[in-house]
Amino acid sequence: MQFFSTRDQNRKVTSSEAIAQGLSNEGGLFVPETIPSISMDELKSLAGMNYAQRAAFVFSKYLTDYTDAELRYCTESAYTTKAFDTANIAEIAHLFEGTYMLELWHGPTCAFKDMALQILPYFLTTAVKKLHMDKKVVILVATSGDTGKAALEGFKDVPGTEIMVFYPVEGVSDMQKRQMVTQEGENVTVCAVKGNFDDCQSGVKKIFTDHKVLEALEQGGMTFSSANSINWGRLVPQIVYYVSSYVSLAESGQIAYGDLLNVVVPTGNFGNILAAYYAKMMGVPLGKLICASNDNKVLYDFFRTGAYDRNRDFILTTSPSMDILISSNLERLIYRIAGEDAACNASLMAALAGDGKYEITAEMKEKLGDFYGNYATQEECAAQIRSLYEDTDYVLDPHTAVAAAVYNKYKEETGDTTKTVIASTASPYKFTRTVLSAMDEKYADMDDFALTEELEKISGVKIPDAITKIRNAPVLHNIQCEKDGMKQAVMEFLEKQ
Repeated sequence: MQFFSTRDQNRKVTSSEAIAQGLSNEGGLFVPETIPSISMDELKSLAGMNYAQRAAFVFSKYLTDYTDAELRYCTESAYTTKAFDTANIAEIAHLFEGTYMLELWHGPTCAFKDMALQILPYFLTTAVKKLHMDKKVVILVATSGDTGKAALEGFKDVPGTEIMVFYPVEGVSDMQKRQMVTQEGENVTVCAVKGNFDDCQSGVKKIFTDHKVLEALEQGGMTFSSANSINWGRLVPQIVYYVSSYVSLAESGQIAYGDLLNVVVPTGNFGNILAAYYAKMMGVPLGKLICASNDNKVLYDFFRTGAYDRNRDFILTTSPSMDILISSNLERLIYRIAGEDAACNASLMAALAGDGKYEITAEMKEKLGDFYGNYATQEECAAQIRSLYEDTDYVLDPHTAVAAAVYNKYKEETGDTTKTVIASTASPYKFTRTVLSAMDEKYADMDDFALTEELEKISGVKIPDAITKIRNAPVLHNIQCEKDGMKQAVMEFLEKQ
């Protein structure tokens, strides 16, 4: 299977080239030339398989230049109990009749990004060997909180790689920040940016196409790649857990094969819900794809009006990984609903870069029927955490709480009673202050690690090792830069390699 750039269909690469490169040279994102199908018989055949085996099957549909042995090596190396605290990799909790929580945070950094970033290093190093590349791979990452730590952990001390992560200095939780600044590894660098996530993301994208930086890479025998979800190697692993969860629910008798299953996703950069869309397009019987936003409701406005406009105040919320105004992966959906017209998509992305907004045609908007968009405020998020705990003893992190609150709005608005899975994207232990403050004001003066102990008492869930081990870990990274200083920070980073 070939992969095209969303901005230039003349750029065709293999899946290994798409993963190694990360981003197309002109700034476009790689997409498969076709979306492969998965039949009902194939879905049924996945019953009884473990997560790694299901993943290898899905990957074989897209990564066609990887051999079966290579895919097994990648999946069996990534999806193990050495990295994840459950043999199921992705657990499904049954909350209410017909409502399920897909727990995607049982990996080493307690966030759903582990589902992709544990396997991406294996994809990437395998691709480098297949392509006979003799260059060191330099990975640049912009993070709104979770991707950074997951990428650092995934690529820590991986031979032939260096990784540099940029995070907004005021835009992540204290626990997320501590996870990053204490990160060990000879090949890792972390830099705080005096700006927001969009500044970090835009800065990284510009660096990828900056001629001076690319010259420095060439002279140093290096090449760029990305661990953000703009990399196809980050997106395709997310398709797996929607395929796998459908099979698991059918296997356990919660649904019958062929039944529709709605999906709710707390959404920032649009990669997670886009993966659900791809799963649906492949043939998995998914119903409505419910896109849940926080107060930065640029996607809600887009789905309601067809206009995407980032010209608005950037709001720092209690769900920081969703504090995003430029949802990069939406470009892959725009490309598809534009009839895979790269020129049309490139024009819209140019308008976004220049004027900060674009509007799709009425014909394109009609193709968004698979999606429903809504948002939840911080107050609604806190109320959701409190009420769900009171009703079920189940503790939500603030991002999953946004999804649960939006799902309630969806049901009230539509009356749809289709069985539904909610993507739970982070452990509540990463956001203990927000979670416990939603339950009771008495926790306000406790420090973060005292709060983790309180949460353990309340939830009955053991504190994850990933949280425990950073409690007394030394700070190893204290670099900061202005948002317009990211290029210089990268140049200095490259000079040290």
